[in-house]
Amino acid sequence: MTDQWPAPHRSGPHGWADLRNCVVSGDWFHAPVAGRLERMAGGLLEIGADGRIAAVCHAGSEQHRTLAREAAQAGRLVTLDGLLIPGLVDLHVHAPQYPQLGKGLDQPLEVWLQRYTFPLEARYADRLFARSVYRRLVADLLAGGTTTALYFASRHVEATCELADACIEARQRALVGRVVMDNPDQCPDFYRDASVAEGVAATRAVAAHIAAHPANAGWVRPVITPRFLPSCTDDMLHALGDLAGECGCHVQTHCAESDWARDYGQARFGHSDMEALDRFGLLTRHTVLAHGNFITASDMDLLARRGGAVAHCPLSNAWFANAVFPLRVALDKGVRVGLGTDIAGGPSASMMGTMRMTVAASRMLRDGVDPDRPAAERGRPGSAVDMMTAFHLATAGGGDALDLPVGRFAPGQHFDALRIDPDAPLGTMRLWGDESDEDLLATALYTASRANITHVWTDGQQTGQGARPA
Repeated sequence: MTDQWPAPHRSGPHGWADLRNCVVSGDWFHAPVAGRLERMAGGLLEIGADGRIAAVCHAGSEQHRTLAREAAQAGRLVTLDGLLIPGLVDLHVHAPQYPQLGKGLDQPLEVWLQRYTFPLEARYADRLFARSVYRRLVADLLAGGTTTALYFASRHVEATCELADACIEARQRALVGRVVMDNPDQCPDFYRDASVAEGVAATRAVAAHIAAHPANAGWVRPVITPRFLPSCTDDMLHALGDLAGECGCHVQTHCAESDWARDYGQARFGHSDMEALDRFGLLTRHTVLAHGNFITASDMDLLARRGGAVAHCPLSNAWFANAVFPLRVALDKGVRVGLGTDIAGGPSASMMGTMRMTVAASRMLRDGVDPDRPAAERGRPGSAVDMMTAFHLATAGGGDALDLPVGRFAPGQHFDALRIDPDAPLGTMRLWGDESDEDLLATALYTASRANITHVWTDGQQTGQGARPA
């Protein structure tokens, strides 16, 4: 399949490393809306000095011919081979849990948190430990194509600032939140906020650090982060809701993840997690709720009215949720949805894997899994989604959930993108020359491995210490 794309042409001043101020030709794939794939074979993207897409021209148009000629004459034309897709958006990452990836997954959620997670997160009082983990995490996610991430950090201000710094240094677009947790009934003595004042002040301190960072330039934003309803007192939730109203920044938390979490909220508040978050002022246009497996139809209606979003985490749901998120129902109700790995509740950092599991989980929900029940009674008809929908959710859908201009190849969008090389050494993707547009991309999304992701750009600049030359 080496003949499918033209040989690389590098007449631009920076080769492939820096595509700003260049006109880039390639085989572009994106899904600007759920279920609809667009391919621009040989299309041109003009990238401005700010790393945003200034123009998009489809092959064969007069505009395309004119722009290609002018760019070639000016030495600004760069041709990329391979498949080119928007950067991936991970809406749910527990950054401090990266060292426990794959550990303790045979335990119930409430046991897993107490035995593994809280002791590990307490270690982030050591700023040097935090720096080491976070730099590796950010580099690994970028190498896998995750150009935007929504992060839960630990409850340590300095460590959370290290995470923000790591993202800025590596040029990964991110929202970073210092975890707030003060409920003595659910949080261990060694790992909780001593007071409401401490939780709010620490949240403000992280936001101030992010705002004042001299190299930030919009790469990182703060996010208010109550861990989840059980971990916070009513007074803390009220205070964080007030802060969200004051600053207008993003909010992230967990919502109705498991039977235990759902039942806890119902017993404590007398209503659902969604209603409780709304009453505390934490359900806004800028809210992203992780999981949501047990949200009801009325919860979805409320979420759609408020404009918040769900971070669908299909892999971790298989371990800790006791349910499959009704993704198709949420999409049909107009709920904004993106995808999340849920490191480390999900034992993989790959957004490619998350897309695959999104499709698989939806099919299991549609068809059911109990062989002792008749086929007609086994599942929930109409629940399945296809890979093109999952691709949309991992790119444009995630960007929409964060109100960020990422995930599409369109004017005004950041040029965050990745190149998939089907012929990469040690890669796992195979093409046979007869694929349709949809089959070509689906083959990449289902079978490509990290070795096939050879180049990743954010704002037009190639990322990663191990970035390969063009």
